[in-house]
Amino acid sequence: MKQTSKAIGLAIAIAAASVAGASAQTHGVTPTEVMASMPGIDFVRAIFEGKLPEPPIMQNVEPFDCTAEPGVVMINSIPGFRHYNPIGSVHGGYAAILLDSAMGLAVQSMLPAGTGYTTLEFKISFIKGMSKDTGAVRTEGRTLNVGRRAATAEARITDAKGRLLAHATTTCLVFEIPK
Repeated sequence: MKQTSKAIGLAIAIAAASVAGASAQTHGVTPTEVMASMPGIDFVRAIFEGKLPEPPIMQNVEPFDCTAEPGVVMINSIPGFRHYNPIGSVHGGYAAILLDSAMGLAVQSMLPAGTGYTTLEFKISFIKGMSKDTGAVRTEGRTLNVGRRAATAEARITDAKGRLLAHATTTCLVFEIPK
Protein backbone atom coordinates (compact mmCIF):
# COMPACT_ATOMS: atom_id res chain seq x y z
CA MET A 1 0.00 0.00 0.00
CA LYS A 2 2.90 2.36 0.75
CA GLN A 3 4.21 1.88 -2.81
CA THR A 4 0.74 2.70 -4.24
CA SER A 5 0.61 5.97 -2.24
CA LYS A 6 4.06 6.94 -3.52
CA ALA A 7 3.00 6.15 -7.08
CA ILE A 8 -0.14 8.27 -6.75
CA GLY A 9 1.91 11.12 -5.28
CA LEU A 10 4.36 10.94 -8.18
CA ALA A 11 1.55 10.87 -10.74
CA ILE A 12 -0.14 13.88 -9.14
CA ALA A 13 3.14 15.82 -9.20
CA ILE A 14 3.78 14.92 -12.85
CA ALA A 15 0.20 15.73 -13.85
CA ALA A 16 0.30 19.04 -11.98
CA ALA A 17 3.57 20.00 -13.67
CA SER A 18 2.18 19.13 -17.11
CA VAL A 19 -0.89 21.31 -16.67
CA ALA A 20 0.73 24.28 -14.96
CA GLY A 21 -1.35 27.32 -15.71
CA ALA A 22 -4.54 25.32 -16.43
CA SER A 23 -6.24 25.61 -13.06
CA ALA A 24 -9.37 23.57 -13.80
CA GLN A 25 -7.54 20.76 -15.66
CA THR A 26 -8.52 17.29 -14.41
CA HIS A 27 -7.69 15.28 -17.54
CA GLY A 28 -4.35 13.85 -18.52
CA VAL A 29 -2.37 10.67 -19.02
CA THR A 30 -0.76 8.93 -16.07
CA PRO A 31 2.87 8.00 -16.78
CA THR A 32 3.30 4.33 -17.64
CA GLU A 33 5.76 3.75 -14.78
CA VAL A 34 3.16 5.01 -12.29
CA MET A 35 0.43 2.80 -13.73
CA ALA A 36 2.81 -0.19 -13.79
CA SER A 37 3.63 0.26 -10.11
CA MET A 38 0.01 -0.21 -9.02
CA PRO A 39 -2.40 -3.14 -8.96
CA GLY A 40 -5.08 -2.49 -11.59
CA ILE A 41 -7.91 -2.01 -9.10
CA ASP A 42 -5.92 0.68 -7.27
CA PHE A 43 -5.15 2.43 -10.56
CA VAL A 44 -8.82 2.48 -11.66
CA ARG A 45 -10.05 3.64 -8.25
CA ALA A 46 -7.40 6.39 -8.14
CA ILE A 47 -8.73 7.75 -11.44
CA PHE A 48 -12.34 7.62 -10.22
CA GLU A 49 -11.39 9.29 -6.92
CA GLY A 50 -9.55 12.11 -8.71
CA LYS A 51 -6.16 11.09 -7.33
CA LEU A 52 -4.94 10.42 -10.87
CA PRO A 53 -6.03 12.37 -13.97
CA GLU A 54 -9.03 11.21 -15.94
CA PRO A 55 -8.15 10.10 -19.49
CA PRO A 56 -8.76 12.96 -21.98
CA ILE A 57 -11.28 10.84 -23.97
CA MET A 58 -13.65 11.07 -21.00
CA GLN A 59 -14.11 14.81 -21.59
CA ASN A 60 -16.49 13.73 -24.35
CA VAL A 61 -18.88 11.86 -22.04
CA GLU A 62 -18.44 13.69 -18.70
CA PRO A 63 -18.73 10.65 -16.41
CA PHE A 64 -19.84 10.91 -12.78
CA ASP A 65 -20.37 8.59 -9.80
CA CYS A 66 -17.98 5.99 -11.20
CA THR A 67 -17.18 2.92 -9.11
CA ALA A 68 -14.83 -0.02 -9.44
CA GLU A 69 -14.69 -3.41 -7.80
CA PRO A 70 -12.43 -6.20 -9.05
CA GLY A 71 -13.85 -7.16 -12.44
CA VAL A 72 -16.75 -4.68 -12.38
CA VAL A 73 -16.81 -0.99 -13.35
CA MET A 74 -19.80 1.39 -13.35
CA ILE A 75 -19.77 4.68 -15.27
CA ASN A 76 -22.68 7.12 -15.22
CA SER A 77 -23.16 9.83 -17.85
CA ILE A 78 -25.86 12.02 -19.38
CA PRO A 79 -26.16 12.16 -23.18
CA GLY A 80 -26.79 15.67 -24.47
CA PHE A 81 -27.35 17.66 -27.62
CA ARG A 82 -23.57 18.03 -28.05
CA HIS A 83 -23.43 14.26 -28.69
CA TYR A 84 -25.84 14.39 -31.65
CA ASN A 85 -25.07 13.06 -35.11
CA PRO A 86 -26.42 14.54 -38.38
CA ILE A 87 -29.68 12.52 -38.16
CA GLY A 88 -30.77 13.99 -34.82
CA SER A 89 -29.88 11.35 -32.25
CA VAL A 90 -26.92 10.63 -30.00
CA HIS A 91 -23.94 9.46 -32.08
CA GLY A 92 -22.90 5.82 -31.65
CA GLY A 93 -19.44 7.01 -30.70
CA TYR A 94 -20.86 8.22 -27.37
CA ALA A 95 -21.96 4.67 -26.50
CA ALA A 96 -18.69 3.27 -27.89
CA ILE A 97 -16.61 5.45 -25.55
CA LEU A 98 -18.67 4.37 -22.54
CA LEU A 99 -18.76 0.67 -23.41
CA ASP A 100 -15.09 0.38 -24.41
CA SER A 101 -14.00 2.31 -21.31
CA ALA A 102 -16.13 0.23 -18.93
CA MET A 103 -14.92 -3.06 -20.42
CA GLY A 104 -11.27 -1.98 -20.53
CA LEU A 105 -11.27 -0.64 -16.99
CA ALA A 106 -13.00 -3.80 -15.75
CA VAL A 107 -10.12 -5.79 -17.27
CA GLN A 108 -7.56 -3.35 -15.80
CA SER A 109 -9.15 -3.79 -12.37
CA MET A 110 -8.20 -7.47 -12.41
CA LEU A 111 -4.56 -7.07 -13.42
CA PRO A 112 -1.60 -7.21 -11.04
CA ALA A 113 0.98 -4.43 -10.86
CA GLY A 114 3.30 -4.44 -13.87
CA THR A 115 0.62 -5.74 -16.23
CA GLY A 116 -1.28 -3.85 -18.91
CA TYR A 117 -3.83 -4.52 -21.62
CA THR A 118 -4.97 -3.22 -24.97
CA THR A 119 -8.22 -3.79 -26.83
CA LEU A 120 -7.89 -6.28 -29.68
CA GLU A 121 -11.51 -6.02 -30.80
CA PHE A 122 -14.95 -5.06 -29.62
CA LYS A 123 -18.48 -5.43 -30.92
CA ILE A 124 -21.38 -3.15 -30.09
CA SER A 125 -25.10 -3.73 -30.51
CA PHE A 126 -27.29 -0.62 -30.37
CA ILE A 127 -30.72 -1.56 -29.02
CA LYS A 128 -32.52 1.73 -28.40
CA GLY A 129 -31.50 5.20 -29.54
CA MET A 130 -30.52 7.93 -27.11
CA SER A 131 -31.37 11.61 -27.19
CA LYS A 132 -30.84 14.66 -25.00
CA ASP A 133 -34.08 13.63 -23.25
CA THR A 134 -32.87 10.12 -22.29
CA GLY A 135 -31.49 11.35 -18.96
CA ALA A 136 -28.73 9.66 -17.00
CA VAL A 137 -27.41 6.38 -18.36
CA ARG A 138 -25.44 3.74 -16.51
CA THR A 139 -22.70 1.70 -18.15
CA GLU A 140 -21.64 -1.49 -16.39
CA GLY A 141 -18.57 -3.36 -17.55
CA ARG A 142 -17.76 -6.88 -16.31
CA THR A 143 -14.92 -9.24 -16.99
CA LEU A 144 -15.84 -12.66 -18.35
CA ASN A 145 -12.34 -14.15 -18.23
CA VAL A 146 -8.90 -12.75 -17.44
CA GLY A 147 -5.94 -14.92 -18.31
CA ARG A 148 -2.19 -14.37 -18.62
CA ARG A 149 -2.39 -13.34 -22.31
CA ALA A 150 -6.02 -12.53 -23.08
CA ALA A 151 -9.08 -11.18 -21.33
CA THR A 152 -12.73 -10.89 -22.32
CA ALA A 153 -15.39 -8.57 -20.96
CA GLU A 154 -18.90 -7.33 -21.63
CA ALA A 155 -20.74 -4.09 -20.93
CA ARG A 156 -24.29 -2.76 -20.98
CA ILE A 157 -25.76 0.73 -21.09
CA THR A 158 -29.15 1.12 -19.41
CA ASP A 159 -31.37 4.12 -18.78
CA ALA A 160 -32.85 5.17 -15.42
CA LYS A 161 -35.74 2.70 -15.90
CA GLY A 162 -33.30 -0.18 -16.46
CA ARG A 163 -34.03 -0.44 -20.19
CA LEU A 164 -31.16 -1.78 -22.29
CA LEU A 165 -29.85 0.84 -24.73
CA ALA A 166 -26.66 -0.85 -26.00
CA HIS A 167 -24.34 -3.72 -25.13
CA ALA A 168 -20.88 -4.86 -26.17
CA THR A 169 -18.18 -7.50 -25.81
CA THR A 170 -14.42 -7.20 -26.08
CA THR A 171 -11.25 -9.24 -26.29
CA CYS A 172 -8.11 -7.68 -24.84
CA LEU A 173 -4.44 -8.57 -25.10
CA VAL A 174 -2.82 -8.81 -21.64
CA PHE A 175 0.92 -8.12 -21.41
CA GLU A 176 3.75 -7.33 -19.04
CA ILE A 177 4.61 -3.62 -19.09
CA PRO A 178 8.26 -3.25 -20.17
CA LYS A 179 10.50 -1.80 -17.44
